[in-house]
Amino acid sequence: MKQKKDAWLCQWLSSFCQFETCRLAMNLMLKKRLMCCSVISMICLGMMVKNADAKSVVETSGDISQLIIPLSVYASTFIFDDDEGKTEFYESFFLNLGVTYGLKLSVDKTRPDGGSQSFPSGHTSVSFQGATFMYLRYGWKPAIPFYLGAAYVGWSRVDSKRHDTTDVLAGAAIGIASSYLFTKPFKGVTVTPLIKDDAIGLNFSVKW
Repeated sequence: MKQKKDAWLCQWLSSFCQFETCRLAMNLMLKKRLMCCSVISMICLGMMVKNADAKSVVETSGDISQLIIPLSVYASTFIFDDDEGKTEFYESFFLNLGVTYGLKLSVDKTRPDGGSQSFPSGHTSVSFQGATFMYLRYGWKPAIPFYLGAAYVGWSRVDSKRHDTTDVLAGAAIGIASSYLFTKPFKGVTVTPLIKDDAIGLNFSVKW
């Protein structure tokens, strides 16, 4: 009886050690991925802030937001090791860029501030592509802040006289359509907004 008990205890300890080893390894991988994405975000933010003196606060914050949205959404595919999601993001992202900049070159509409290639808004199309990918892949709750951010980007482009309303609406439509063409729901994951006194973010839970 004692031998069986000792054998069961050894088996339990062995299983527990294996579980802890896997858990620690996964946490280390997650930290590395998040660190990589954070470094990329900081580099992009630094490039934007460097040119902030020549722009309004609204325009600069819109420039920053249109980078943060797709980078954050793309980072979510690394957090879940979602290879299919990465492929879908690539497909929708580059289709969106192709259509947006193809139209910019072919239409070559004059901007409200006198510049060229106004139609459609690239900032807005990229932002709505990312927000819509998050909605279609991981659900509507985590997509809410991204849609709010995308709407702000569109408004900032009009406010800064870089685009008119038609440019922004066309960019949003192209970004949304690009994600709808390729993105399917990711099964086994729940994403909910996380709001605390000292932090705002997303809570991810995965069923294995």
